[in-house]
Amino acid sequence: MSKQFIKLDHKLQFPHAEDALIDPNGLLALGGDLSVERLLLAYQSGIFPWFSEGEPILWWSPDPRGVLELDGFICSGSLAKLARSGRYQVSLNKAFAAVIEHCAKVPRDINGTWITKPMIQAYTDLHHAGYAHSIEIWEGAELVGGLYGVSIGRVFCGESMFHLRSNTSKLAFFHLVRYLKTMEFHFIDCQLQNPHLATLGIQEIPRRRFLSKLQQAVSCPAPQHCWQAGDLSLS
Repeated sequence: MSKQFIKLDHKLQFPHAEDALIDPNGLLALGGDLSVERLLLAYQSGIFPWFSEGEPILWWSPDPRGVLELDGFICSGSLAKLARSGRYQVSLNKAFAAVIEHCAKVPRDINGTWITKPMIQAYTDLHHAGYAHSIEIWEGAELVGGLYGVSIGRVFCGESMFHLRSNTSKLAFFHLVRYLKTMEFHFIDCQLQNPHLATLGIQEIPRRRFLSKLQQAVSCPAPQHCWQAGDLSLS
């Protein structure tokens, strides 16, 4: 029997991620809303929203899934040198709103950005609720790179990154990986692999295996102080 994706209503529920379509890969449902409660349920279930301006809210769970095992991060010599140079300052959760706004301005394909105004508001709400977080790269007082994502338990679900200077998005990712290791996180969910992410060590794993890893990770609470705003350094 061919699969059909589901139209969501006001009920706070999703189909099982394994019910997603094969083509397009991972499309699971449409509709619903972008409330904090629904987004948390989605991420806990291996599902994420992804849609362009003018489209309904679309929910996805692709197979295979792009995942970074923290010990599998590939740090090039040039990136390690940049991290040691002290050229940039690095912070955690000091400028979430600015980071997501910059990410929304990154040139995409002909479909434009998926970080629409409703998505910006939704993830800002998640940030205020303590679940969405950012890493910032600064050159003096200027924000020149960063990333943001969603954290539940001990998994970090990466959403987007940007750079205004060469390699500052990679530098943000370097510090994210390093920080998550200190907090004993399990892995980073990168959703979909691409050639750029592959150079950083992101690998594809079957969705079923991903969902099993996800449930283990979300069941382990992160340290209470984990996402407190502050400065990050190599010390």
